[in-house]
Amino acid sequence: MNAPSPRSPAATADAAGWRLDVIAGLQVSLIALPLSLGIAIASGFPPVAGLITAMVGGLIATWFGSAALTIKGPAAGLIVIALGAVTELGHGDAARGYRLALASVVASGVLQVVFALLRAGRVGQVIPPSVVHGMLAAIGIIIFAKQSHVMLGVTPHAKEPLHLLAEIPRSILSLNPEVAIIGFGALALLVAAPFAAKGFPALRRVSAPFLALVLAVPLGLYFDLSHQHTYTFSLTHHAYPIGPRFLVNLPGSLLQALTLPDFSQIATPTSLKYIVMFALVGSIESLLTVRAVDALDPAHHRSDLNRDLLATGIGNIVAGALGGLPMISEIVRSSANLNFGARGRGANFTHGLALFLAVALVPGLIHRVPLAALAAMLVVTGARLASPKGFAHTLHIGADQLALFVTTTVVTLATDLLVGVMAGLALKVVLSLVRGASPREFLRANVTVDRTDDRAIVRPHGAALFTNLPDLVRAIEGAMKERPAVVVDFRDATLVDHTTLAVIEELRRESAPANCTIEVIGLQALRPGGSHPLAARVRVGAPGAAT
Repeated sequence: MNAPSPRSPAATADAAGWRLDVIAGLQVSLIALPLSLGIAIASGFPPVAGLITAMVGGLIATWFGSAALTIKGPAAGLIVIALGAVTELGHGDAARGYRLALASVVASGVLQVVFALLRAGRVGQVIPPSVVHGMLAAIGIIIFAKQSHVMLGVTPHAKEPLHLLAEIPRSILSLNPEVAIIGFGALALLVAAPFAAKGFPALRRVSAPFLALVLAVPLGLYFDLSHQHTYTFSLTHHAYPIGPRFLVNLPGSLLQALTLPDFSQIATPTSLKYIVMFALVGSIESLLTVRAVDALDPAHHRSDLNRDLLATGIGNIVAGALGGLPMISEIVRSSANLNFGARGRGANFTHGLALFLAVALVPGLIHRVPLAALAAMLVVTGARLASPKGFAHTLHIGADQLALFVTTTVVTLATDLLVGVMAGLALKVVLSLVRGASPREFLRANVTVDRTDDRAIVRPHGAALFTNLPDLVRAIEGAMKERPAVVVDFRDATLVDHTTLAVIEELRRESAPANCTIEVIGLQALRPGGSHPLAARVRVGAPGAAT
């Protein structure tokens, strides 16, 4: 068969798709540039580490995954883990802690590749959503608590998240006026931009972080942040220091930016802890992002979660080996990529290439970016992750989900991320036991499938739980391949948790473009734990049915 000529419809469509991808990728790079810098600084890594990861995600990792529209790069959700790795591994030596943390990033990438080869991509489905949201809320609170002080130009005395929150009023009273003007100006733009875009649709094509830089960089030049000096603020008659430490610091060239990992401590308990945390939390966040982007994709492409996990692992191996942050499929940039009209993986590649050219050709311009503006972006990110809407949403689903959410959040703030997630999962197990689930049912689902000429009936028996969910999902997906209609009949179930119902609802939405229908019946015999249609349900008369 002859290849399509340049004027054929196929070639024209390909050219149009690439043109849209290039435009979308360039716009995404304007979001990724400041956020990558800010995430790296907040993580205790050099600023260029965030750009290295974004470049690797766009130029390399994008070709290994099946999630063509997701943007891979550094993410706020891993800030807490990365900073903890640098701090704990370095024992006060930030440079050494950075190189040791890079080794953990590389090892976590290897672990993610193993996950992918073992086809463990389903792990993103079985984690209860309220535990994930509680984890993200805790991360948001920690980011907000740390970056508020940077935005004000103040170095806090406290180190722990709750103490940092309590110290914000003191930092406001002792803020550095010129730095705070930049920080508050950027914050105001970031908050106002979405509202302004409603009245002026053209603004939707311009990213809010880019607008914040358009304001912050000239202010930094006006206040002469590039030269060390002091100034006296007229209202307080107090002298304040100002200088290059309030600006992004980049190496003179890309070669100088590359840093090799230090594997000397890779087998220590601390390193192993962070390898597991990078791999598990990064994988869960990536898989959740891919599922969310698939749901938003107008073409309804369904990504292979295991291939995306493989791409993320390869990306982390390369990024960690070069001196970069850990990588995930990131939801904010991926959503923007869709909104900007991307059609394929060319957008992610273009975004990576644009960042590469920026670092290679104009590092001096990036050096002019004030840290206060980057901190403002992270303050907004943290506030969104920890939004009160999350509490209200989980309460609407049920009191049990609010308990999971709050437990995960509070324990994470009091200890660390891994302990917080484990506490949330432990509470989930306890709640399921109280509601009548047997220990055996946690390990394996009892599912039968009956087939007629035109449909398949999937019947879970006993408890349908987050831990045995893969068995139920395999039964449903197998039935979808055999029949155009699938009925999930819960009349023989004694307990159906929220995670199970949420995943089935997702499968139901995904099946529509494939001309297959999924119908759920039998829930009427079970008492819901909340007013939400996907609230956990318990058979009347079973233990915990009244909750």
